[in-house]
Amino acid sequence: AQLRAVLRASAFGKLAVMFPMIISVEEIRELKSVLETLKAELRAEGKAFDENIQVGVMVETPSAAVNAKFLAKEVDFFSIGTNDLTQYTMCVDRGNAKVSYLYSPLNPAVLRSLKRVITSAKEAGIMVGMCGEAAADPLLIPLLLVWGLDEFSMSASSILKSRKLVTNSSIADLEKIEKEVMKFTTEKEVREYMEKVC
Repeated sequence: AQLRAVLRASAFGKLAVMFPMIISVEEIRELKSVLETLKAELRAEGKAFDENIQVGVMVETPSAAVNAKFLAKEVDFFSIGTNDLTQYTMCVDRGNAKVSYLYSPLNPAVLRSLKRVITSAKEAGIMVGMCGEAAADPLLIPLLLVWGLDEFSMSASSILKSRKLVTNSSIADLEKIEKEVMKFTTEKEVREYMEKVC
């Protein structure tokens, strides 16, 4: 019902479909098949919709990040859900005070996942955006820029500070920073280095 409603609404403006919590190529193919079935039904009913509506996935599971190269061939765009991706990668409930200190997008495992997702999207020629608190993290933005993130979704209060950081960054400097960061093996090393250079 939701997909049908989105298709109907697409006749009146630019819309896209994004599937959440994807873990496999099979899921994407099945969902796209359902979408095509609904399109055929609407055509038969003479109802208008955008025939070229874009389809994307929210990359927020470790399996999606690991298989990003394959997922990117199936869709038109990625959106990285950093809150869930970080939580699931680190196996940490960020709402649990006893372990929440382990939750950090600056952990080398999370950074490598983010890099894999973004570079996979770039290689496939699709757009990749990011939502979640990390998209406005001044310690993470330099790395996201180097990797080629296309779109940063953040609260209005973070825009001016983030824009200043982006405007004052040179790719050559950021590439040097990224090269150093990817040598580190602990979150503490990454954080201390990024706090020093940012």
